[in-house]
Amino acid sequence: MIDLKLPFWLNGPELDKLRRAALSWWTRAEGWMRWPLGQLDPLTCAEPMLDLLAYQRRVVRFRGEPLPLYRRRVKHAYANAKDSGQTAGFFRIFDRLGIPLLDQRERVDPVDWDVILLVLPDGITSEYGAVLDFIVQEYGRTCRRYRLGGTDTAGVFIAAGETGHTWYYDHAELP
Repeated sequence: MIDLKLPFWLNGPELDKLRRAALSWWTRAEGWMRWPLGQLDPLTCAEPMLDLLAYQRRVVRFRGEPLPLYRRRVKHAYANAKDSGQTAGFFRIFDRLGIPLLDQRERVDPVDWDVILLVLPDGITSEYGAVLDFIVQEYGRTCRRYRLGGTDTAGVFIAAGETGHTWYYDHAELP
């Protein structure tokens, strides 16, 4: 913000009142000027403006979609559309949306050849169930079927110890 310096012949409390009033006015005017620029960012704009940006970028909000995820989908709409249908692009789409995707396996043995298995951390499927279905429908390959799989990690403790090295051989005969 600008620093107002008034002429020296205006001194005293009246000068300070005038300076504060002018600063207040120009601060408000600056806010009015900056507001439209702030509406171009999908992560910070007002929700009605977000819907306009989504319409412009052909993003449809599905029922129950959290607002932060909707904002990220609108922000990255062009990049997600460019990456859709690619194996590496699917990883980037999930990364942009903040959903961890561990692996993407194609042609899993006991399953048909057109099935792609998306491996996600445990609990993600229950947390983002409808979201994942929508993302796969929106950005997945059209000629493939997708299945969601989960992994769970557990800590393993292995101890090593010494055992006795005595060998015994017993022989038994049948009568």
